[in-house]
Amino acid sequence: MSSNGTVALVTGGSRGIGAATALRLARDGTDVALTYVHGAQAAAEVVGRIEALGRRALALRADAGDPAQAVAAVAETVRGLGRIDTLVNNAGIGVLGPLDTLTPADVDRVLAVNVRGVFLTTRAAVAQMDHGGRIITIGSCMAARVPGPGGTLYAMSKAALTGLNKALARELGGRGITANLVHPGPVDTDMNPADGPHAAAQSALTALGRFGTAQEVAGLVSFLAGPDAAYVTGAEFAVDGGHAA
Repeated sequence: MSSNGTVALVTGGSRGIGAATALRLARDGTDVALTYVHGAQAAAEVVGRIEALGRRALALRADAGDPAQAVAAVAETVRGLGRIDTLVNNAGIGVLGPLDTLTPADVDRVLAVNVRGVFLTTRAAVAQMDHGGRIITIGSCMAARVPGPGGTLYAMSKAALTGLNKALARELGGRGITANLVHPGPVDTDMNPADGPHAAAQSALTALGRFGTAQEVAGLVSFLAGPDAAYVTGAEFAVDGGHAA
């Protein structure tokens, strides 16, 4: 698959699924801008690895929960790399806990990053996209199946992306821009390591009995960003080891 000459923006691209996605897209021939909030050094390292692959890269400090910063990331991508063809909405946060412990501030912050940030970044990106653009949003297996208590706020925020994705597909289809949603299951990252204290319970919820890798999620994103997925839109894809089965 070749995406030579295209430009992607990956939000939350300094680590985990975001970093793996940025690197995979670069290997496909795409120049990549990535955002981060606190991980400046990690973002710089991803940029260096992308440049070592012969692609251009930018690291942009932008909080998806801040409307101005979310929109500015798109403008800075276009300014620095000349265009935007693919947006990967990967930035997200989770606040887990019993229902009666969640505060209004928790609700506001999670929805600001996981829902409003996706909406605003997408709106800014499609205004700059030519025919054939790609919107790919990273959701969660908890949008389809919540296996235990404590996930009300996070699951709600990720489930909201299903409606947004379907509506985007209808609204943007006339321009040849596709919109698709990827739901990872338990994935081995520094936030949720495969050897962590809750890993065995999470693995047991999957049909394959193991954690996934960030690279396995990035592989699907790569397909959706490439030319072979031009007729795929409004769809949801689980990369969850059978978590929802």
